[in-house]
Amino acid sequence: MKKAMIYGAGISGKSVIKLLEKNKWETVLVDDKIGVSSTDAVAYLEGVDLFVKSPGIPYNDLIEKAKKKGIKVVNEIEVSYNYMKKTSKTKIIAITGTNGKTTTTSKLAGLLNASGIRSIAAGNIGTPYSEAVLEKEKYEYIVLELSSYQLENLYEFKADIAMIINLAPDHLNRYRDADEYYDTKFNVGMNQNSKDKFIINIDDLEITKRLDRINGEILKLSLEENTDICVYENNLYFRGEQITAIDNFSLKGRHNLQNMLFVVGTAKLIGIDNNVISNFLENTNSLEHRMEDFYTYKIKKNIVKFINDSKGTNLESTIKAIGAFEKPILICGGCDKNLELTPLIEKIKKSVKEIYLIGELAPKLESKLLSVNYPKEDIYTTKTLEKALITLEKKIKNMDGSKNLTVLLSPATSSFDQFKSFEERGKIFKKLVLEKFKEES
Repeated sequence: MKKAMIYGAGISGKSVIKLLEKNKWETVLVDDKIGVSSTDAVAYLEGVDLFVKSPGIPYNDLIEKAKKKGIKVVNEIEVSYNYMKKTSKTKIIAITGTNGKTTTTSKLAGLLNASGIRSIAAGNIGTPYSEAVLEKEKYEYIVLELSSYQLENLYEFKADIAMIINLAPDHLNRYRDADEYYDTKFNVGMNQNSKDKFIINIDDLEITKRLDRINGEILKLSLEENTDICVYENNLYFRGEQITAIDNFSLKGRHNLQNMLFVVGTAKLIGIDNNVISNFLENTNSLEHRMEDFYTYKIKKNIVKFINDSKGTNLESTIKAIGAFEKPILICGGCDKNLELTPLIEKIKKSVKEIYLIGELAPKLESKLLSVNYPKEDIYTTKTLEKALITLEKKIKNMDGSKNLTVLLSPATSSFDQFKSFEERGKIFKKLVLEKFKEES
């Protein structure tokens, strides 16, 4: 019996254990809370044929010792792919990029299902790939959102259709520099050949610099140029064919238009009817935690909108979120990813009314803002989300005059210093807002 060591008891770790055990593998779970400790696990490496590393775990001593013993280190994506391709004709659409992955993945799977093509959104979006392949006969397509972490330690994985939405610096606490992070993203197209498709955003310089890394057939997408998938005079085109007008799309904003170009381009490659595409894009809803306008509070003559953008986990996404509103009040901060903060600081100085800083990154953000002469009286370093809302509650309930304000949670970084996930952060934000700003009847 073959033996696998699974490092990490998260959702994907538990799911891949089910997949391996279904295939008669012996498994050893390493997890400092509910499994063999990472320290003790070294003694269990003897006889291990495969080491499955959860994406978020750093490359520590245990992993290095596994490599020195010649044990193949992979991730859940690789294990799942190898199982699926041996037993199924289900096709893979793989989506990565710095921003827009989740929206593109969920909406593409939704459109496929609306057209009668049995599909599931999986991977980084919530449902593990290994869980989806356990029910692979249900699906004609698995639409995978893949983070850079999930694109490490791949060998045989291959997508029928791959895409990179955009690239911006992120996760520099993991990667040597931005180039290493960008290069890792291109693993989404590994092992492709000329029969496979790779959709790229040619408006992104970092993507176009790496075209030599692509072996699949390239389809170019742009909001600026006339190319394979593009917009011209308020109409969306695919290879010269007018597909649909964009005026009635339910998801607003330039970033969402870019995401929908990827959705439509993929849909046309698969052969979905234009009327089905138009109807879906005119009626689909925005996702929770992504620029979610979830509550409006009215007090005296003042109106305060609360926006939950907890999915804003990098600088670029928060810069875009700030730009969508007129002088918002920003709640920002979380883990320190060692990123160059200057672009965000400049945007805050120019466009944010006042800022509430939370999490590990708060002191650094405060220092940077003061160094560019952002008004000290408009900086509130509350450290926690709850304290930020307590401070805001006092200020807003004592406002005079007639004002329209927007309170925007867009942290610009990940949540793991204080929360389990961006979803937990967003849900707690909404709960606190509804508790503290409940309108009196």
